[in-house]
Amino acid sequence: MSRLGNLGARLYRGEVGYDFIGKRKLWYGVSILITITAILGVVVSGLNMGIEFKGGAVFTTDTKAKVSVSQAHEDAVAASGHEAIVQELGNGGLRIQITEVDTQKADEIKAQLSEDLGIPEAEINADLVGPSWGEQIANKAWAGLGIFMVLVVVYLAIAFEWRMAVAALIALIHDITITVGVYALVGFEVTPGTVIGLLTILGYSLYDTVVVFDSLKEGTTGITKQTRFTYSEIANRSINGTLVRSINTTVVALLPVAGLLFIGGGVLGAGMLNDISLSLFVGLAAGAYSSIFIATPLVADLKERDPQIKALKKRILAKRAAAAAKGESVEDERDDRAQDLDDDGERAGAVVGQRRQPGGHGRTPRNRR
Repeated sequence: MSRLGNLGARLYRGEVGYDFIGKRKLWYGVSILITITAILGVVVSGLNMGIEFKGGAVFTTDTKAKVSVSQAHEDAVAASGHEAIVQELGNGGLRIQITEVDTQKADEIKAQLSEDLGIPEAEINADLVGPSWGEQIANKAWAGLGIFMVLVVVYLAIAFEWRMAVAALIALIHDITITVGVYALVGFEVTPGTVIGLLTILGYSLYDTVVVFDSLKEGTTGITKQTRFTYSEIANRSINGTLVRSINTTVVALLPVAGLLFIGGGVLGAGMLNDISLSLFVGLAAGAYSSIFIATPLVADLKERDPQIKALKKRILAKRAAAAAKGESVEDERDDRAQDLDDDGERAGAVVGQRRQPGGHGRTPRNRR
């Protein structure tokens, strides 16, 4: 077995583990700091909205221009009086994007670009994008996001409980806020591809969270009937038990996205890939973080305000204090309980094996007279 696989097995059995729940205030503080930074980035720097949202004109040439990309950028800014985005196409042509220009202004810019770039005006294609189209996309995206959030809360409240639904919702808002803040701080353009990326990361974030919640639900069934583990301790074990799985899933998902972002967008210069790849990369990383450090600790906090769970914790702590006063070891009892949980399947298999004796025929031999 590989080292990572061996570590995952030991984490699942509770032999080793990190106290995520016990140190949750530290992670809450880190998340609050990151979230505040993201919000300040949006407020101070703002989002670099693409032409699809602002409206404007896109000029493309099928033939190679007589000037460099940097010179074409200067010419486009001088001709329009607005900031321009210039990209070189695969055939050697140029794609010049200028926001907030109308039809009359676009014709003037096209004529000036023809002169500056040394390309006949007939060979420059101009496409106008109205701001109303981008507004429709934004409204539909917000509507889709709202419907998704409502469905998530309803499903989790039915499948698990309302506390888990609330924690998952907070984690999703946390992930979206961080991703949007990174766009504001980095200055990447926000396009419809960015919106698609934001909606996509919600599913990945929710997947990791539900995996931990499912383990937590299974581990806390009948929790009030025992006095060995508190809710937070079982929650912490649920995180550790699924930790390696979450890491593996996230790394496998991040590798191709990193290729798009750093190689496709950075090295090869395919800037349009950055629109969706940055949102996916940041969102996937934030989703893995929130499912481990935010969602489950929040559930533990909310759950331990329940009178029954609060009373259970009080009884357990009193029992441990009494055992410590007598010089008895509480850790042995906790380890026995953890081993009992892992041995349920083995005991079930032993019962089946007894029923199949002898010879594995599956029938119990009759007594012969």
